[in-house]
Amino acid sequence: MAPKYANGKICYIEIPAVDVKRSAAFYTAVFGWQTRRRGDGAIAFDDGVGEVSGTWVLGRPPAVTPGLLVYIMVDNIEATMETISRHGGEIVQPVGADAPEITARFRDPGGNIVGLYQEPVSLKP
Repeated sequence: MAPKYANGKICYIEIPAVDVKRSAAFYTAVFGWQTRRRGDGAIAFDDGVGEVSGTWVLGRPPAVTPGLLVYIMVDNIEATMETISRHGGEIVQPVGADAPEITARFRDPGGNIVGLYQEPVSLKP
């Protein structure tokens, strides 16, 4: 399915990285993001549903404290946190801090703090 194109849509994210290949491998292993080479040779990604694209960038400081905070939707937050830890990420805020929302936060291999969000079972279609 082709992504939706509309005014106001979040369409592209640049994620600071120390090692682009390591960050790409992490997000692929944890979230199933697809990676590809852009025309300029940079590694780019498409999220798990093909709606948001982006790339990893060198020479930019990581988002080490939540300012603008991106959350990635997951089916099972506990299993995802285990996968994050196995692949070199670190859980920095466990589930429960934003209750009743089902959220957590992790630090990726580039040092960025990113959020996880799980839709409550009662809201899933």
